[in-house]
Amino acid sequence: MSYTAPLKDMQFVLNELAGLETISSLPGCEDATPETVDAVLEENARFCSEVIAPLNVAGDREPSSWQDGKVTTTKGFKEAFRAYAEAGWQGVQHPVEFGGQGLPKVVATPCMEMLNAANLSFALCPLLTDGAIEALMTAGSREQQETYLANFISGKWTGTMNLTEPQAGSDLALVRTRAEPQGDGTYKLFGTKIFITYGEHDMAENIVHLVLARTPDAPSGVKGISLFIVPKFLVNADGSLGARNDVHCVSIEHKLGIKASPTAVLQFGDHGGALGYLIGEENRGLEYMFIMMNAARFAVGMQGISVAERAYQKAVQYAKDRIQSRDLAGSPEPVAIIHQPDVKRMLMSMRAQTEAARALAYVGAAAHDIALAHPDEKVRQEQEAFYEFLVPIIKGWSTELSVDVASTGVQVHGGMGFIEETGAAQYYRDARILPIYEGTTAIQANDLIGRKTVRDGGATAKAILAQVRGTAAQLSAADNASLQAIGRQLAQGADALEDVVNYVTGNIKADIKAVFAGSVPYLKQAGIVLGGWQMGRAALAAAQRLQQGQGDARFYEAKIVTARFFAEHILPQALAYRTEIVEGAGSVLGLQEDQF
Repeated sequence: MSYTAPLKDMQFVLNELAGLETISSLPGCEDATPETVDAVLEENARFCSEVIAPLNVAGDREPSSWQDGKVTTTKGFKEAFRAYAEAGWQGVQHPVEFGGQGLPKVVATPCMEMLNAANLSFALCPLLTDGAIEALMTAGSREQQETYLANFISGKWTGTMNLTEPQAGSDLALVRTRAEPQGDGTYKLFGTKIFITYGEHDMAENIVHLVLARTPDAPSGVKGISLFIVPKFLVNADGSLGARNDVHCVSIEHKLGIKASPTAVLQFGDHGGALGYLIGEENRGLEYMFIMMNAARFAVGMQGISVAERAYQKAVQYAKDRIQSRDLAGSPEPVAIIHQPDVKRMLMSMRAQTEAARALAYVGAAAHDIALAHPDEKVRQEQEAFYEFLVPIIKGWSTELSVDVASTGVQVHGGMGFIEETGAAQYYRDARILPIYEGTTAIQANDLIGRKTVRDGGATAKAILAQVRGTAAQLSAADNASLQAIGRQLAQGADALEDVVNYVTGNIKADIKAVFAGSVPYLKQAGIVLGGWQMGRAALAAAQRLQQGQGDARFYEAKIVTARFFAEHILPQALAYRTEIVEGAGSVLGLQEDQF
């Protein structure tokens, strides 16, 4: 089966939860009218379904290959990328000044979801380029912006992010790649970078690497890291491409999933030094790279939602088609397995978690837009804090649940799910990288504790919880049994999350290891409660539409049922996580090394 974008749910979330109307009234966002956004999403859905999705299975079975330093991507990828770029999809959220469409992030986000759902391996190339664009927009010089941004947005060139080295994975303090100043404003780089997504390919004229490296007199640790532009082909003064730079792909990895995406090992400086150009100031590279990483982390969260949606669609179709066994109520003939209660339970779990994660991510994207464009500084600051709090949750929780959802999709297929020909296994394999790259779930959880919860004494977390409680109160006061049931569970979830926030802020100095022993459970608990909050808001909006007799009644009825399922089957996990975090650190840390 191909991919069908869930446009109705996307439009519902944009309008009812993310506040598209409010976003379109902000300075610079006026073009994001409902009519324009609907047209953009419908065209993107068509393009992704017809052009990108058909290459997904082919990329898994005939992945990118490396020979003599060159990478050949899966047949059809090069042409699809050209069509993607020519249609303007690389520039949806980027400045009109450089050839982009200048639309808000909240509009680009469903486009991002559709591209990743259609073909995760393909989508990784535009994802990294988006990050490079954001980094140069924030920290690049005017000359660098004029040289690179239009070429990125047009798809002529693509961008990469070069952090990891053989000895330096998540600990970037160990980066050894060196950058030697040449006295003319340029640097020569020497070193090895690994796990570089689309570090070499044949889909664009040039590949521009953003590389972390150290200058000779740099201080040790992360404070001594600088960020450099290192293009595959040097750029002449007139903008044309010049000589081949001294950066070469020496191999690509053979992976569990996302096989069509070439993951390169890059060698810098084997033939005299790779010419590089400093971004911003020396020793501020990690600060600049975090701009790119934050964009990438949000995007990887969207990848999780995308794969979950694709796995759900696949499972639903199989469950409707697969005839086996009689209905438990005693049907005269075998029925489709979707009639079996446990199959429905699995499908509802897949559906509810995917919808909750989508809603939370879109709301986060809207907060980012408000933080950039709202005329009131206080509102901008509040929305910035909200967005920053959500990023590790969107990345960590959405990707963790994508693995669970994809695994459940295999289970729905039964034994056929374990057979590659059905396609269910690819989603499971592809999803497995998502909680790992761009910062593992533990790294996201450490960020959620250290920078997002402890730094302000839990103020942002508690401000968000106040909003959650407000929604729970609205639900509980409604004249509707389903809404009341959702409200009860959401209130209990908020209590459990507040207990954890208090535990984290109250114990961080006295027993830091105990607090961080529960970091990943805290992230998952926060995702569940905040996802449940969005599902509660969705149920309220759907109930209002039903009462007003507006729109598709069956869609709104399903939205309420799905929200109630999330409340009764997913939200209660927040209470278990509370016990795990507040009371369970001792058993996490209890064994000594020699006892393992």
